Amino acid sequence: MKDFFKYMSATVVGLIVFSVLTGIIGAMCVVGMIASGSATKDVSDNSVMVINMSGMLDERSQSSFIDELGGGSVGTIGLDDVLGAIRKAKGNDKIKGIYIEAGMLSADSYASLAAMRNALLDFRKSGKWIIAYGDVYTQGCYYVASAADKVLLNPSGQVDWHGIASQPVFLKDLMAKFGVKMQLAKVGTYKSAPEMYTADRMSDANREQVTAYVNGIWQNVCKEVAESRKISVKALNDYADNFITLSDPKDYVKYKLVDKLVYTDQIKAEINKMLKKDTDDDINTVGLAEMKAVKSDEGKGGKIAVYYAYGNIVDNAAGGMLSDEHNIVGKTVCDDLEALMDDDDVKAVVLRINSGGGSAYASEQIWHYVEMLKKKKPVVVSMGGMAASGGYYISSGANWIVAEPTTLTGSIGIFGMFPDMSELLTQKLGVKFDEVKTNKFSAFGTPARPFNEEEMRYLGNYIDRGYALFRSRVAQGRKMSTAQVEKIAQGRVWLGQDALKIKLVDELGGLDKAVAKAAQLAKLKEYHTSAYPGKTDWIDQLLNKASGGTYVKAKAREVLGEYYEPFMLLKDINNQSAIQARIPFDPNIK
Repeated sequence: MKDFFKYMSATVVGLIVFSVLTGIIGAMCVVGMIASGSATKDVSDNSVMVINMSGMLDERSQSSFIDELGGGSVGTIGLDDVLGAIRKAKGNDKIKGIYIEAGMLSADSYASLAAMRNALLDFRKSGKWIIAYGDVYTQGCYYVASAADKVLLNPSGQVDWHGIASQPVFLKDLMAKFGVKMQLAKVGTYKSAPEMYTADRMSDANREQVTAYVNGIWQNVCKEVAESRKISVKALNDYADNFITLSDPKDYVKYKLVDKLVYTDQIKAEINKMLKKDTDDDINTVGLAEMKAVKSDEGKGGKIAVYYAYGNIVDNAAGGMLSDEHNIVGKTVCDDLEALMDDDDVKAVVLRINSGGGSAYASEQIWHYVEMLKKKKPVVVSMGGMAASGGYYISSGANWIVAEPTTLTGSIGIFGMFPDMSELLTQKLGVKFDEVKTNKFSAFGTPARPFNEEEMRYLGNYIDRGYALFRSRVAQGRKMSTAQVEKIAQGRVWLGQDALKIKLVDELGGLDKAVAKAAQLAKLKEYHTSAYPGKTDWIDQLLNKASGGTYVKAKAREVLGEYYEPFMLLKDINNQSAIQARIPFDPNIK
């Protein structure tokens, strides 16, 4: 028996030692793979950069190194990575052209697609070429690919071209079935975000503004495609009205939407023709992930920080399995801005904002830190797909604001939305309440009943003060009178191109223009950019992966689709700031 325990102990110790050594070796392998992936890479002569346009295009990539090592999905396509890769490819003499592999691309906005498209057009100005090929082009993907020298399609392929629509979702009647309704206090005739929960159709004011920005976006898309493909805008509208999405692929050539129908195996010959090589020669390619490690001349001169702020504006980071959305967390952003303020190496800051807003309180705190930051160094805002309501609040104090023509911005207005669950509790679930109180409003906010008329009046006054503060911040930042701001406020959403006319923004363009302006304001002749905040490191990714958060979120999005955002709001309603400065949770532009 003594020997048994001796051998058993030895076995256990051996297993423990083996597990520790295996863990150490595994960690070293992972670190080694990460290190090798981030090592500086040289590009072979006569190379072609490949852009795979499948998946979701967002401000920054959210790919997991675990997925990449396993050969699985690489997650979200980061606009930052795409623009950086195209810029590097333009300046690299060994890269002769770009091959776009079109797919089922979806994007957070047409403004993001426009940023990619403009980068491709700039790439072509260097004398280099672009070829696009796809089995299917989504409308957004085709909009980007139309910037190519050649647009190729599979003989059995499809080009989706149907126009743009916005279809807001209304949940009032659904909530009523469960005995829940929203009590609303708001300022702004056009402030339409609460309509999802308080109405069953669009208000006249909301229909007016949505009609304006949907038509404005479509006009921009048609104008740019028309210029690249040498097709009239009228013809493009006729194609949409005739629903050519289901047309014979040969018609797309006739319509000048594509240049040629070819099978996948024939693409190599097309690319070699552009490279002036034999049709069967091997082609040196480099992908977006590899371009991150390609040598670059960037890094000289003063540092300009590009701070990415995108997602909902919230007071605090939420917890739980479905909480790993990217948000603009008030306290975190304020701390980050303070660090940039104190960093003497940073000569100017570009805030890259893509947000429909959120907490009015968090927006005010971030506004305050932007004010402090610009006392020490220039602050320029670069607006992405949205910088509206709270997103505009935190932008308004910058020295200079740059927006894309199709950015959704403005929406200067706020609201308070409070769930009334008294019917659910008392009538449907049979919960009973009694009460003892010391003062008139001691039971304010009780779930036993909705707010009364006097309580709603107090809430209305509170909302009015918040709106007055928001309006004054805009007036101060944009050097306008309060009366001038009021004329363009009332919650009205504006396209970037229209916001320029009413002085809500200073210039139209992308991130590159914002960086150039920041350099000018900081009086930098040479400069380089550095992205903030740093992306999630691989250890945190590993822990999140183990917790199942990413998987559960992805599945929830897949199942709920366009209802995901409304569901998340209802799920976290009690954790939300009561006073919101935001546009609809999803403009639902298709």
